[in-house]
Amino acid sequence: MAMDRREFFARTAIAGAAAAVAGAGALPASRAQAAESAGEAQLNLSSQDGIIPGKELKEKLANMEKWGFNGVEFGGGGLNGRVKQIQEALAGTKIKVSAICAGYNECLMAETAEKRKKAFDDIKRILEAAGELKSTGLIVVPAFNDQMKLSFVEGQKLLMPQLAELGEWAAKHGTRILLEPLNKGEAMFLRQLAVAACLCRALDNPGVAMMGDFYHMNKEEKDDYYAFLDAGSYLHHVHLASASRVMPGQDERSFVGGFKGLKKIGYRDYCSLECGCKGDKMVEIPKAVEFLRRQWDEAKV
Repeated sequence: MAMDRREFFARTAIAGAAAAVAGAGALPASRAQAAESAGEAQLNLSSQDGIIPGKELKEKLANMEKWGFNGVEFGGGGLNGRVKQIQEALAGTKIKVSAICAGYNECLMAETAEKRKKAFDDIKRILEAAGELKSTGLIVVPAFNDQMKLSFVEGQKLLMPQLAELGEWAAKHGTRILLEPLNKGEAMFLRQLAVAACLCRALDNPGVAMMGDFYHMNKEEKDDYYAFLDAGSYLHHVHLASASRVMPGQDERSFVGGFKGLKKIGYRDYCSLECGCKGDKMVEIPKAVEFLRRQWDEAKV
């Protein structure tokens, strides 16, 4: 009997993810892809809008321009009703929309069809808004620990066909799904960039990509450099936070190794602040920008 599309996605991804875990994150195909990546990498700095001081969005954007940011990241909750407001605030600035961070209800790997449908429909709506804003993609965590009651294999059989459909929807609207690996304290299902890349490869869908987060990588990856090489061309967003989840430069966390990896794969999308801040943001955020640009310059490939 011929294998239908759903079963193909599920079986291929399960086998691939298992191989990635067994290989301790080593994905030669991704690394070869990374080495062949065309173009020179760029450090395009972004931040979640809630981190930036300012009474209204225009004031936040003015601060971001002054400090040397290139992009701004918004939450997905209520985004569809804010598209025009955001477009008007961005007009006349050099700031572009980077990623959209979640904002949907439930999860794609919930144990009930009703909950999965809620997540699926919410994600579709947010993707429409993301496309209107020309965002690089919508960040999606397949399931947090408190949402995941199914086994890894059962959950993945449910996840992959949904990602295939959502990826097609995202591509139709000029954007992407961005799978986010988290640390095991938050999400056991997807923790390493190599596994996320494997899921992307199995789907082979331009609307399904991935991101990396320096905070979670500090807990789950053996080496930032090789983690980004494993991600390769599937990587389309990066979150920036120190080991203690404060501003880069506010603890001993180095970004040089990871930046070397980003340079190696020719990364040109956004690196966005998702972190707290010790001290006055008007002082500490510009210092973080300077720190990150120094670390980028130190990252020799």
